Amino acid sequence: MMNKTAIKNFAIWARNKLIADICYRAGLMGITEKGIADPLPQSTLDAKFYDIGATEPYLVAGEAIKQRRQLVEVIRDKEKDSDYRTAYQYVMEEVAYTWFNRLIAVRFMEVNDYLPSRLRVLSSESGKVEPDLVTTPFDAELPFTAEEEAQIIQWKQDNKLDELFRFLFIKQCNALNEILPGLFEKTTDYTEVLLNLSVVDQEGVVYKLTHDIPESDFNIEQGGQVEIIGWLYQYYNTEPKAAAFAKNGKITKEEIPAVTQLFTPDWIVRYMVENSLGRLWVEGHPDSDLRKNWKYYLDEAPQEPEVQAKLAEIRKEYAALSPEDLTLIDPCMGSGHILVYAFDVLMQIYESVGYSQRDAAKSILEHNLYGLDIDDRAYQLAYFAVMMKARQYNRRILNGENTCHVYAIQESNPINRAHLKFFGAGLSDLEKNTAKMQLEGLLDILTDAKEYGSILNVPEYNWALLRRFVDGIDMEGQISFDDTGVEKAAKELQKLIDLGEAMARKYWVAVTNPPYAGMSKMNAKLNSFVQDNYADYKSDMFSAFVVKCSTMTRTNGYCAFLTPYVWMFIQSYEKMRKYLYANTTIEALIQFEYSAFEEATVPICTFAFRKGYIPKKGCYLRLTDFRGGMEIQRKKTLEAINNHSCGYYFEQCSDNFAKIPGSPVAYWLSDRFLKMFEEGIPLGKMADSKQGLATADNNRFVRVWNEVEKDRIYFDAKDIQESVASRKKWFPYNKGGEYRKWYGNNEYIVNWENDGFEIRHFVDEKGKLRSRPQNTAFYFKPSGSWSDITSGTNAFRYKPEGNLFDITGMSFFSTDRLYYLIGLCNTKIGTEVLKIVAPTIHCQCGDVANIPVIYDKNKADVVNALVDENISLSKDDWDVFETSWDFKKHPLVKLRMAGAYSWGNNAPAMRIESAYKAWEETCEGRFQKLKANEEELNRIFIDIYGLQDELTPEVEDKDVTVRKADLQRDIKSLLSYAVGCMFGRYSLDVPGLVLAGQPFEEKFVHASNAVTGTGVLGAPGLLRAPGALYLRTEDGVKQCTFAPDVDNVIPITDEEYLEDDIIARLCDWLKVVYGADTLEANLDYIAKALGNKGSTSREVIRNYFVNDFFKDHCQTYSVTGSGKRPIYWLFDSGKQNGFKALVYLHRYTPDTIGTLRVDYLHKMQRVYESEINRMQDMMDHTTNAREAAAASKRKDKLTKQLKECRDYDEKISHLALSRIALDLDDGVKVNYRKLQTAADGKFYEVLADSKNIMVKEKNIK
Repeated sequence: MMNKTAIKNFAIWARNKLIADICYRAGLMGITEKGIADPLPQSTLDAKFYDIGATEPYLVAGEAIKQRRQLVEVIRDKEKDSDYRTAYQYVMEEVAYTWFNRLIAVRFMEVNDYLPSRLRVLSSESGKVEPDLVTTPFDAELPFTAEEEAQIIQWKQDNKLDELFRFLFIKQCNALNEILPGLFEKTTDYTEVLLNLSVVDQEGVVYKLTHDIPESDFNIEQGGQVEIIGWLYQYYNTEPKAAAFAKNGKITKEEIPAVTQLFTPDWIVRYMVENSLGRLWVEGHPDSDLRKNWKYYLDEAPQEPEVQAKLAEIRKEYAALSPEDLTLIDPCMGSGHILVYAFDVLMQIYESVGYSQRDAAKSILEHNLYGLDIDDRAYQLAYFAVMMKARQYNRRILNGENTCHVYAIQESNPINRAHLKFFGAGLSDLEKNTAKMQLEGLLDILTDAKEYGSILNVPEYNWALLRRFVDGIDMEGQISFDDTGVEKAAKELQKLIDLGEAMARKYWVAVTNPPYAGMSKMNAKLNSFVQDNYADYKSDMFSAFVVKCSTMTRTNGYCAFLTPYVWMFIQSYEKMRKYLYANTTIEALIQFEYSAFEEATVPICTFAFRKGYIPKKGCYLRLTDFRGGMEIQRKKTLEAINNHSCGYYFEQCSDNFAKIPGSPVAYWLSDRFLKMFEEGIPLGKMADSKQGLATADNNRFVRVWNEVEKDRIYFDAKDIQESVASRKKWFPYNKGGEYRKWYGNNEYIVNWENDGFEIRHFVDEKGKLRSRPQNTAFYFKPSGSWSDITSGTNAFRYKPEGNLFDITGMSFFSTDRLYYLIGLCNTKIGTEVLKIVAPTIHCQCGDVANIPVIYDKNKADVVNALVDENISLSKDDWDVFETSWDFKKHPLVKLRMAGAYSWGNNAPAMRIESAYKAWEETCEGRFQKLKANEEELNRIFIDIYGLQDELTPEVEDKDVTVRKADLQRDIKSLLSYAVGCMFGRYSLDVPGLVLAGQPFEEKFVHASNAVTGTGVLGAPGLLRAPGALYLRTEDGVKQCTFAPDVDNVIPITDEEYLEDDIIARLCDWLKVVYGADTLEANLDYIAKALGNKGSTSREVIRNYFVNDFFKDHCQTYSVTGSGKRPIYWLFDSGKQNGFKALVYLHRYTPDTIGTLRVDYLHKMQRVYESEINRMQDMMDHTTNAREAAAASKRKDKLTKQLKECRDYDEKISHLALSRIALDLDDGVKVNYRKLQTAADGKFYEVLADSKNIMVKEKNIK
C-alpha cells in the first residue's frame, strides 16, 4: 500500500525547501523579491561582484554570468504581463518545479534500474548516504572534459561532496536529454545556476526523498507504480491551490493548473479505460477473452431486439479496427495516469493479435496515445510516465528515437509573424498562400492559449502542408532586421503545428478527469471564451470539457469521465443532460457517496458514453449509501459487477429521464415511479412556489426575535396593509432553519417598517438597489415552507399568517390544499421525489414545484386532519421552551402538582422529580402520536401513488422532530426560566414574556398603600403591607408571588458571600414554586441532573452557575449561522472568578454599570479584604498545621481574586462614567461591543466571551 501521507508531507515540504534554496541562490547574485541589483563598480567583463550584506561581495564568473543574464531576461519578460514581484515569484516557482520533476524522475529510474549507466544518482545500492554516482563518478559513462575530470578529483580530495554532487547531477540530467528530451532539456541556462542541492544535509531534499518515501513506492516490481508521480504532482500543488482558492480575486492563468489539478484514483482510471477503450475493442472482437483481465468492466445490459440490431451494425465497424487504429486522448492529462493505464490495456490488445511487447510498445507510442495539458510541469511528468511505461515493456525504447504524443498547451504570442514571409520555399503560390492563411489561423487560436487550455477549438488544417511550409526557409534576397531568429521561429512553429494537429484530430476514445472550477472564479478571458463557445454548458469547466471531448471523438467512439455529479440533477446543467441524451448513449455510470472522494470537495461520479444516440439501456451503480471513502466504494463496485442483484445495480434507458421534470439522471427509478411523474400534476400548478426577500445585508435588517423589544414586533399581520397600520418595525421572518417538520424554526424577525421602506431603498454607492423584495403579494400569507440547504432529508413546516419569507426560507402557497401538500411533502413520497429532483444540499422552489401531486378527494379530509394534528403537536413542542415567542411557562412549573400526593403524605409535596416524570410521559406520548400519524400519512400516500412494492410506511425515531424529555437539558432550562423570573422577563403570576425592553416601572410597582392582590399559585388574596412589589396585568394589579430583582444585577460568587447572590435567589424561587418543605430534595435532584463538581447540592449548583450557565445560555440563544445572541450578559473579571454578575439586556440602562460597580463590585472587594484578614488572623493564631495550610491556600486565592477585582474596577470605571446607552434594535452583537466601548472610544473587555459574541469593529453600521 502506497504511503500517501509520506508522499504528501514530502511534496509540500520539498516545494517550500526548493523555492527557499533557489531564492537564496538568486539572492547571492543580487536578484531578490525586491528587485535586481546592479554589479558593484569593481566588476569586470569576466567577474561580476554583488553586495550580499556580508564582509566580502559575492562573485559571479564564467558561464554563470551568462546564466544570470538569462535569468534577468526571463524575469523582465514575465514582468511585462504582471509586475516585478509576481514575475520573480513565478520564475522561482518554475525553477523549483523543474528540478523537483527531475529529482522525482531520476529517483524512479534509479530504483527501477532504468538509468543507462545503471548507477544510482541520488542513493546507494549499499544504503550509505553518499550516492553511488558521487562515490564512483567515472563509472557513469558521462562525457567529462579533462578539466572537468580534474575538478571532480579535486572536489573528492577536498571532500566537497555537495559541489561534486551538484555538478554530477546536472551532468546526468543533460545526458538524459538524449533519451528523454521532453523532461531533461539541456540545462545550460539559468535553472542550472540556481540549483542548490545537498547530499550531506539530512534536512535536504535529496536525503528526505530517498529516506522519507519508501523505496518500494517507486519500485514497479515491489508494488510501486508510475502512479506515485501523480500523487507527488498533486501534493506538490497543495499550497498553491489553497492560496488561489483563498484569495478574493479571479483565478489567473498561472494559477489555473494548480486549482484545477486533481489526481484520479487508480481503480477509477481502470474503470474509465476498461469501459471505453476496452469496450470499444471487445465489442468488435466478441471472441476476445481480454475482459477477464478487467475487473471494473461492466457487461452490457440486456437490450431490446431493435437495439441489438443497431448495435450489430456498429460493431461491424469496430471489428474492422486494428490495434493501431485505436487512438485515445486525455485532454487534461495531468501527470499521465490515464495514459499509463491505457498503455497497459493497449498492450493487452496488441498481444492478443500476436504483437511482441517490444513492437507493441513502439507502436503504442507512435499511433495510439495522445495527451494535452495546460501545465508545463504536468506535461513533463506525463511524458516521463508514459515513457517509463514503455520502458517497462521494451528495454531499448529509451534510445532517443522514440517519443510520445503528449503536449503542453503553448501560446503563439512569442512568434514574430514577420518571419512567415521567409517560409514556403519550394511551394507553389497557391500552397504558400493556403499554408500562410492556415498557419496564421492557428496562431490566432493559440494566442493566450494558456488562458484556455485544451478547450480551444482547432479546425482540421492541412498539417502536412504546414510542416512543408515551415521546413522550406528561403531568406535569399530578403536580408532585413526581420530575419533574426527565423530558424528558432521554425522550431517553435513545428511544435505549435504538432500541438494543433493533436487538438484538431478525431479520436476513437477520450478519457479524462476534467478540471472542476466554477466559472465565477475564472478570469475574464476564459469566462468570455466559454460563454462564446459553450454557452449552454458554462456552469463549470468540467461541463464544457465533457461536451468538448464528445466533439473530439469519432461517431460511435467512447468518452469516459470523472466529474462532479451535479450535472445529473440540478437545473443549471439541464441543457448538458439533454445534449448527452440526444447525442450520446450512456453505457456505464457510478454515482459515489457524497463525501467519498477525499481529494475533491464535491460529490463525484464516473461515467462512459458512446458518441451517437441509441435507445439502449445503460448500467448504473448507486453507491450513495456506502460511507467510508473510496476503498469502500471500490469494493462495492466490484460486488455490483459480480452480483447484479446486490440492490444498487440498475439498468435504465436515458429516454425515461425525459419523463421527469428537469430530466435528471434518475436511473434507479422503477417503472411505477416513472409513471407517477406522468400521472401526477406538478405541485407548482396547484400552489405558488416562491422565493422570498433578499435584504442584501442581514446584519442590518434581520434579528433573532428575542434581541429586540417585544412591543416593537408585530406577530399577526394578515397582509402588508395591516403591517403598515401596526406602525411596528419588526415582523416574523422565515429563513428556513434546522431539520424540523410541521411547525417551528420561528426565530428571526426582519425590519419591514412602513412596508419595508428601508430595505426597498437600500442602494450601493452608485445608487443601484442592493436588496431584492420579490413576490411581495405573498408576504404574511400562510405557507408550506422548507429550508434551502439541508444535509439530508427535507422537512416541511406550516407557517401561519404573519410571516415574511427569505430566499433561504422557501415557501409555497395554496388557499385550499395547503395542508394536503405539506402532508405529501413530509411523506416518503416527497422524500424520494426530492432525492431525484434535488439530490444536492440545495432544494429550490423549482425542485419542490416539480413534485408530482395526485390529489385524492376521498382521502383529503383524513390527510388534512392528520396534518392539522401534527402541526398542533409540533407547535406544542416548539412553544414549550423559552426560545419560542409563544412560550408561556416552563413545563416543570406547570406540572409542579403532578404526584403531589404520592409521597405517602396527605399534604401536597411538590417535587421537581415528579414534575419531570409527568413531563417525560407527556413528551413520550406526543412523540409516539406524531410518529404514528406520520406513518399513517405514509400509508395513505403510498396507497394513493400505488407504491406499495417500492416503499414502506415505517418512520425511524430519528426522523420524528419533536423532542423527548432530557433530564439535564430540561433541568438547565428550568434554571434558565428561574433566572428569567429573577430578572422579571417572566413572572409566576402571568404567562409569557413580561419585561422585554420596557422600563421596569411600566410593569412593576411598589405599593404606597395597602393593596389586595391575588396569588397565582392558588393562595387566596391577602392584604400586603406598603412597599411590596406588584405586577401590572391585563386583569389589574397583582402582588408578585416571586419578586424580580429591582436593580437588574444578579451576582454569581464561587462561595456563599452575599445574601442575594444567584443561589440564594434560586432557593427563594424554588420555595415559592415548589414549597419550602421540598427545597432540599429539589436541590439534590437539580444537582444530580447537572453533574457538576461539588460536595453539597448547593455547591454543585453554584459551580454550574460559575462555570457553565453562561455557556449554556449562549448555546440556547444561538441560531445556526447567526452565532450567539445572549440576553443575560455576564460581567466577568477573569479566570480567578473574582467577580461575576448577570445583567438582563432588556432592562439595561445607562446607570446599570454604575450600580453594578458601586453596589456589587466594590462590595465584593470589601468581602475579599475582610476574608483575607480573617485568613491571616487564623494563620497567626491556630496551632493546627492543617488549618494553617488551608487558610494560607485560601488567602492566596482570595488575594488573586481581590487583585483581579481591582484591575476589573479600573476598566469598569471608564464604562460607568461613560453612561453608555444601548438601542435594542441594533441587536446583541452590536450592543455587546458598544457597551464595552467608553466615551473616549477605547475598548474595555468586561463581558464574557466577547470575541465570539460581539460584532467585528469594521461591521458596525
